[in-house]
Amino acid sequence: MTFQEIINQDKPVLVDFFAEWCGPCKMMAPMLADLKKRVSDKASIIKIDIDKNQNAAARYRVSSVPTLILFKNGEIRWCQSGVIPVSDLEKLINNNL
Repeated sequence: MTFQEIINQDKPVLVDFFAEWCGPCKMMAPMLADLKKRVSDKASIIKIDIDKNQNAAARYRVSSVPTLILFKNGEIRWCQSGVIPVSDLEKLINNNL
């Protein structure tokens, strides 16, 4: 499945734009694993390494990492940079089901 096919799904798709060298990104990793358990199949959570996927990062104007973008049906529903609490992300996903 391509990135475009993934974000065009009918369910929310949270994309974590990250980099291996990014400290806050490393903090987000276990938080996103926890979020995945909480939301189960209601949403998809994917990670995009900006150094390996520079076109995707440029397309969505990702200038700092981590940047989280919530897509639904291919549309951006929400976007924020930095470390975001799991409870906030869970609420965001539930509000976009």
